[in-house]
Amino acid sequence: MRAIATTMSFATLVLALGASAQNTSQVQVVNATRPITGATAPDYTAKYCSGFITDEKVPSEVRIMSGQESGSKIVFSSNDYVYINRGAAQGVRVGDRFSIVRPDKDPNEVHWFKWQEKLLKAMGTQYIDAGQVQITTVYPNASIALVKFSCDYMQRGDIALPMSERPSPSYKPAEKFDEFAPVSGKSVGMVVAGLAFTQSYGKNSTIYVNLGTNQGVKVGDYLRVFSYEGSTAEFSQNFPDFQYSMYGFGSTPEKYKWNDIPRNVIGEGIVMNVTHNACAVFVTYSKHTIYAGYYVEIE
Repeated sequence: MRAIATTMSFATLVLALGASAQNTSQVQVVNATRPITGATAPDYTAKYCSGFITDEKVPSEVRIMSGQESGSKIVFSSNDYVYINRGAAQGVRVGDRFSIVRPDKDPNEVHWFKWQEKLLKAMGTQYIDAGQVQITTVYPNASIALVKFSCDYMQRGDIALPMSERPSPSYKPAEKFDEFAPVSGKSVGMVVAGLAFTQSYGKNSTIYVNLGTNQGVKVGDYLRVFSYEGSTAEFSQNFPDFQYSMYGFGSTPEKYKWNDIPRNVIGEGIVMNVTHNACAVFVTYSKHTIYAGYYVEIE
């Protein structure tokens, strides 16, 4: 009897919940074959934290000289106050916004592929986007600024550049990724490095490519990432001749050339910012890990 009563109570509860759902306009029914629309463009962090590489001189006169509680703090982040070495005498006003950047160098002297160091030097100097500050108080020769947005920590000596809006390129229409996409015939470069000098990347990573305005790249372009299975340019994660033989798992009849077989199309990304010979690319898709040293082409 108790089991029957329990069953009836449960059925009543299910019916009540169903009626409640029908009467609630905020309930959203999701059809598995028609997913909710996703993002149409990279988010604010992807846009303003991508960093950049440039061969041009970056103005460095305006800098962070200290910050609140600097006796016990050596780095600053969101909602901290920092002190800028310019004030009313230099034209700074309350409400002014600055982007905080600093040059960066890979602390690891081991190169991932043999051309990496030369390519990085040719591209220019790499800069970190540390974040954004807004002036709250102005003195004759100094100002107080509130850290409104941070990508990384800020420190004494960081460069303050007048804030400028960055373009927000739109994603291309969704379509099936082509693993055997034909060669585009446009400029080809390499994945030379990545944000924070990592050597492996995936979706939502930022990579730096040695293609820029001099090679016809512009913000919003899509770049395709690929590799050649028969390439003899070895990477750190592999051993020599891994393309042709693997102990205990067979070997090729003979060594093939890199252009004897189809290339391996791995992923793609959208250009977030670009300079003369470099661009920062936000990876929108990767079917597996992307490594520094892989090739890219303009789609």
